[in-house]
Amino acid sequence: MTNESEWVSLQQAAQLLGVHPATVRAWADRGDIPSRRTPGGHRRFRKADLVTYAESQGELQPVEVQIILQNALGQARMQVGEGTLQGESWYTRMSEASRDHMRQLGRRTLDGLRLYLASGAPDRQLAPAIKLGADYARTLRGDGLTLPQATRGFLYFGDFVTNAVLTWSEVTPRSASDWLHLLRQVNTYMNAMLLSIIEYYEEE
Repeated sequence: MTNESEWVSLQQAAQLLGVHPATVRAWADRGDIPSRRTPGGHRRFRKADLVTYAESQGELQPVEVQIILQNALGQARMQVGEGTLQGESWYTRMSEASRDHMRQLGRRTLDGLRLYLASGAPDRQLAPAIKLGADYARTLRGDGLTLPQATRGFLYFGDFVTNAVLTWSEVTPRSASDWLHLLRQVNTYMNAMLLSIIEYYEEE
């Protein structure tokens, strides 16, 4: 007997993988991800198959961390690509050069977070986060953004990482305490960046 709780919709699958639904549809059409159809013709994906596919795209361990960061990066790309940010005052004040630099900073932030988590997350490994925060603040201050605007922008994208952790905690077989520990580590790294941003603005 099929357990319907093990299956998710196309939209939910896209959210888990951090990509656009059209991308998941294309992967399913190519046979990269197994799927089935409901009597009404809607696609359904098995959670275990999505985890397996996400793992196959990752290059580094632990697998969950790689998947989470890929998910966060995918969410950010979709928000930018779909023009969602055009209504945000902090985003519209940024120059095109700064936006390009922010995309690079975003990738560096996720890579730094991955290394931080892989290291066991000791406090002495937070120096890269502090440096990234200063770089972030320097760029936005150069475009005339205020500290509240810079903070809103940082929190906007920081939420993608938190959401990715919470999303995958519902799918992969780890204990609640394991996921809570991971979320605390993520928050420690991101908070170090945010404090660095604030300190940079106060010193200028």
